[in-house]
Amino acid sequence: MSKRPDPELIDEENPPWTAERVAGAIRFQDLPADVQATLKPRGRPEAAVVKQRLTIRVDADVLAQWRASRKDW
Repeated sequence: MSKRPDPELIDEENPPWTAERVAGAIRFQDLPADVQATLKPRGRPEAAVVKQRLTIRVDADVLAQWRASRKDW
């Protein structure tokens, strides 16, 4: 097995993190508030109204009546 790095996997603009770089890193919470405001948070935003999932099983005739009684089923 070759120990030479694959030239296609080398990214000169984004070098790997060394222990020295990790030790000098700053946590997001420690950044100034104005810098934090300019950075886009990762992940999905928290919903104002949280919905609960509900699963029920009903007979086919009950479901047919329910669908027939509602306009926008």
